[in-house]
Amino acid sequence: MKVFSGTANQPLARAICKSINIELGKCSITPFPDGETFVKIEENVRGEDIFIIQPTSPPTNHNLMELFIMIDALRRASATRITAVLPFYGYARQDRKDQPRVPITAKLVANLLVASGVNRVLTMDLHAQQIQGFFDIPVDHLYAAPVMYEYLKTKKLKDLVVVSPDAGGIKMAHAYSQTLGAELAIVAKRRKSATEVESVAVIGDIEGKNVLLVDDLTETAGTLTTAAAVLKKKGALQVMACVSHALLNDVGVERLRNSVIDELITTDTVQRPAIDGVKITTLTVAGLLGEAIKRIHNNSSVNSLFEFKGGRTS
Repeated sequence: MKVFSGTANQPLARAICKSINIELGKCSITPFPDGETFVKIEENVRGEDIFIIQPTSPPTNHNLMELFIMIDALRRASATRITAVLPFYGYARQDRKDQPRVPITAKLVANLLVASGVNRVLTMDLHAQQIQGFFDIPVDHLYAAPVMYEYLKTKKLKDLVVVSPDAGGIKMAHAYSQTLGAELAIVAKRRKSATEVESVAVIGDIEGKNVLLVDDLTETAGTLTTAAAVLKKKGALQVMACVSHALLNDVGVERLRNSVIDELITTDTVQRPAIDGVKITTLTVAGLLGEAIKRIHNNSSVNSLFEFKGGRTS
């Protein structure tokens, strides 16, 4: 078994390798003057079981292309099996035709991965679980919830309500509420544009209680911050947000600085610089992904990685 990494999140790749006690594979990735990417695998991979760690976070197109080139290089070097490890799967929000003449880009990316030579995919907290069905190869889909739960139980929060900031996240919020033994509430929202949302109403009792907003990803933080403002107006005490993938552009950072969210809990699936003025707790998923890689290589079950506190994340 050998593990390689693209340039999207090398600190996570190194942490994964450390967790399973192997060296990160050597490869050089350099740009040509015209912006093209050149990849050279610096060690023998003939007959090896290969894992490539590359979240397709911004710059999404660049990181995707880099992944395809690495896969092609490894396939042509006679690797036996290639598993693409995507802690964050980009383009996952474009998973259906919700208006005329638009693409289903999540399916296109799946097709491109298979065409490039991938034999298997390992990913975490997809925006829609149905995306697994876009692949005709095995997909192992992990959840960050066990890592989040271990942190949340140390806080010993009382009168906790888990809140979904929109209707699409109800299933995820319900899983958290069941595990944490908390109540469940939903914020109804209306999207005005790709960067702007309007929270309309709260379904559930949150007055005088601590609130945990749960979502799979945030970029502009519009959904989270508007939901948090509505929850505070309705009488919530402390408002925390739990998000698997915090991509956070400049707009999102500014909104979080001006929001009523007391703490944003996220993971290291995507790499980002340190942010001042916002309390962000970053938990590592390196151990979870490392264990999954080890089990896939040994052809053993990854089922137990979904289980914690006698419950399941799925």
